[in-house]
Amino acid sequence: MAELSNQLMAAAVLTYLVAMVCYAGEYAFGRRSRVGRAALRPVEAKLLVGAGAPVPDDIVVTEESSPPPVRRDRGELVGKIAVGFNVIAVLLHLGGLVTRGIAADRMPWGNMYEYILATTFIASAVWLGIVLARPAVRHLGLFASLALVVMLGAASLIAYTPVGPLVPALKSYWFIIHVSTIIIGTGIFLIGAVPAAMFLIRNGYDQGKRRFPYTLGKRVPAAATLERLTFRLHAFAFPLFTFGALIAGPIWAEASWGRYWGWDPKEVWAFISWIVYAGYLHARATPSVKRTVATWIALIGFVTMLMNLFGVNLFFEGLHSYANAG
Repeated sequence: MAELSNQLMAAAVLTYLVAMVCYAGEYAFGRRSRVGRAALRPVEAKLLVGAGAPVPDDIVVTEESSPPPVRRDRGELVGKIAVGFNVIAVLLHLGGLVTRGIAADRMPWGNMYEYILATTFIASAVWLGIVLARPAVRHLGLFASLALVVMLGAASLIAYTPVGPLVPALKSYWFIIHVSTIIIGTGIFLIGAVPAAMFLIRNGYDQGKRRFPYTLGKRVPAAATLERLTFRLHAFAFPLFTFGALIAGPIWAEASWGRYWGWDPKEVWAFISWIVYAGYLHARATPSVKRTVATWIALIGFVTMLMNLFGVNLFFEGLHSYANAG
């Protein structure tokens, strides 16, 4: 089962990569892209005019008799194929987690490697739910799948741990309650960073900035749409993270170590992340604070989350150091 889990995760990463390439195809060549708009034929523009739709300035409308029908948007088809590969990748990812848990005879989040696998699965499942519910944001799939491929690749290269039993400190029912809520909250925060970053890029593009990375903003949804999506994801994840980090965690710590809080590096960085995300939600709810400022705070929270996910486990020692062991 352990070997099967490794094979399923390798297949999942490759499938995420294929989905990323397909998302990139729609991003570059769909009708919403610059390349796609340049590919519109004059006769297609005439049909758009007849339908009352706006025509880009660089399209010349010509008079022709019996114009052929508008060709199918191949970019949109590639985008739908990308979503299909995304579904397959999520199923493979889930299979890798389940078989890992069966091999270890426990929940599959007992070390750093498994924790990253579980967190990225939540992020991927949330993204898939978003894109199925709101196809208009599908162009973000390039960046969401890129983030997943990078994080899963990093997990395999620097955090892989063979299947093993839990250390004694983790043998508690709080292992399920505390870690599962942290995983769900963290996964949503991580995927929420994608629309946050793209909102700043799109907003800069709308303000006339034409240097990289603002040029990427031309092909993504409207800034207001991205900002609302960012807020909703963070607002949903914050209570879960609060319960896992500041309620369930201290209760388990008191039962295991005889104190609720000990300023362990993992605890400190979880608290820093909580403070930053609370600051984002407060800034977002304050009319006098610009949405760009609030979104930058959310991205700072993402950086602290990555520090807690990778940095603390790799560079610090403490009561949570078992997170990097089987």
